[in-house]
Amino acid sequence: MKLSQILWGAALVAAFTMVGCGSGDSGGTAPETKTGESGKSAATPPKKSEYKIVMIAKSSSNPVFTAAQKGAEDAANELGAKNNVKITIDWRTPNNEDATVQAQRITQGVNDGADAILISCSDAAKVTSAINDAVDKGVPVMTFDSDAPDSKRFAFYGADDKEAGAQVMKELSAVIGGKGVVAILAGSPNAPNLQARSKGAIDEAKKSPGIKVLGPFNHAETAEDATAEVLKDMNAHPEITAWAMIGGWPLFSTSLMSLDPSKVKIVSIDALPAELGYIDKGIAPVLLAQPVYEWGHKSVELIIDKIILGKEVPKITKMELVKVSKETLGDWSAKLQTWGFEVDKKYLSTKK
Repeated sequence: MKLSQILWGAALVAAFTMVGCGSGDSGGTAPETKTGESGKSAATPPKKSEYKIVMIAKSSSNPVFTAAQKGAEDAANELGAKNNVKITIDWRTPNNEDATVQAQRITQGVNDGADAILISCSDAAKVTSAINDAVDKGVPVMTFDSDAPDSKRFAFYGADDKEAGAQVMKELSAVIGGKGVVAILAGSPNAPNLQARSKGAIDEAKKSPGIKVLGPFNHAETAEDATAEVLKDMNAHPEITAWAMIGGWPLFSTSLMSLDPSKVKIVSIDALPAELGYIDKGIAPVLLAQPVYEWGHKSVELIIDKIILGKEVPKITKMELVKVSKETLGDWSAKLQTWGFEVDKKYLSTKK
């Protein structure tokens, strides 16, 4: 046999041997896959014994976010025990809203070994780059409450903000009989969720020819700043007969309890314990509650589905608002109590 025939035959044997062994560099077993909720297969991540989720809300001075923190910590304890791992919530929320600080804390969280980051964005434009950098370094990022839709975040959990703003105005229009001068209280002008809520409220008001809209009026998102804005605007515009509040900031204090409910009505998003007195007095006949505890609890569930269980999770999970009025005040108060809030017993006594 010629040398060339021998070499050709050897080459064929080698080629068939490579096909039989697989083409991977290591020749090892392919990563395990698991079918996710969407029906797609996703690689199941290697399981560790400990996981750290860095949580960055807008401000630690806003009670809606401390409620979200509790929800996240409860979910971490429950799901850690269920999956036989330790899950830690690393709370890195600024005292006051500051998107630049949020971006810095995303970077710090990555450098400190975060397994995932959960954030409510004060200003999407200022945090998107930091989110993308985190994802590029292998740390998945999820948003809640206020999204950064143009970033590489893998999921968002929260209300449909345009619908939420429209719902506030629709409920308020019913309260005031479709007539009046309505001011819109709108929080930060840079928060995309609040921008969408304002637009939803304004668009809904156009359906009621008897309603004149003033605003939106922006302010720092603290009870003190929001209250000061309301009082300033009412002084400048004594014709105001109603407030559409797309966040409940001023109602976290009793500063507006002196308002005369026969002259001014409020419908607001949020219904935490400090705000319930406004329902009881009739100043705010309707509050549209965000289940803010679920911002943390549901978000952590979705993160664990992704980073531990290897599931596909939906990019958007919608949170529904809960209408709270005198008729449902007792039931809502009982729900708040199960979330760890202290609620005035007089509201609990009205539970049906």
